[in-house]
Amino acid sequence: MNENVLPSVLATGQLQSRVQRRGRYVAESMRHPGKMLPSIASQVISAFTEPGELVVDPMCGIGTTLVEAVHLGRHAAGMEYESDFAGLTAANVQHARSQGATGYGRVACGDARNIATVFGDLRGLAALVLTSPPYGVRTHGHVRCGSREDGGPVKKLNHRYSTDKGNLAHQPLPQLMEGFGQILAGCGELLRPGGIVAITIRPIRVGGRLVDLPGQVIETAEAAGLQLTYRLVALLCGLRSGRLINRASFFQMLEAWRSQEKGQPVFAAAHEDLLILRIRGELSCSRPQSPTQTE
Repeated sequence: MNENVLPSVLATGQLQSRVQRRGRYVAESMRHPGKMLPSIASQVISAFTEPGELVVDPMCGIGTTLVEAVHLGRHAAGMEYESDFAGLTAANVQHARSQGATGYGRVACGDARNIATVFGDLRGLAALVLTSPPYGVRTHGHVRCGSREDGGPVKKLNHRYSTDKGNLAHQPLPQLMEGFGQILAGCGELLRPGGIVAITIRPIRVGGRLVDLPGQVIETAEAAGLQLTYRLVALLCGLRSGRLINRASFFQMLEAWRSQEKGQPVFAAAHEDLLILRIRGELSCSRPQSPTQTE
């Protein structure tokens, strides 16, 4: 692929999430319910930054953005509201360094609406802000099944971001978007001239109604002084011989099946939108190199 042509579809789901993380992240990382695919982070970082540059994630979870950045020789800073996940980010960055990652990472535990203050020493230095907002307090989680012999029930676990009501994930969608807008405005203060904001996001269903969350994020970002430059597709599914390989979770498939039984045309998500934004009024960002596939 020509390195000067921006790809519209990124093949980021060739490997399952757990395979992408195996040995690269501490085992406890898998309990986070809403992790960004490492291949999405690595491809975006490779496309929009150079070694030695700074990458920021204001809602870093267990540190996927930071880990992939330091492995690629970039430096990274992240904020995370939940102290246990912030601890996992620190452990994952340390693990990456022990594996030979040459970049440096730092994490702060706190409310990302204050990111410009907490990381005041980084103002005007970030080449890339890469993040994803929460989709609500509950998300996919994991499944544990009883034995076939005793017909035990299917149990769901690791499906909550937080029990802390101060976490934005607990807020209704309008308040969540308002808080995310404040976070984006703060991140804008950290960007260097020509810096990029990249957001991964997908539509959600609330009470059975499909909500255009990417569209709401674009409106929120524009109100925070950013403008959309590109809108790409990051595949959550795999590609084999021209066919899509489903990577949907058990609960995504269950909800799709239940809806289809009711006659509703609902299917499991096969991709996330990847929104590429820049500070309004700046010259258009140059096209990034075509990202390479993470194996």
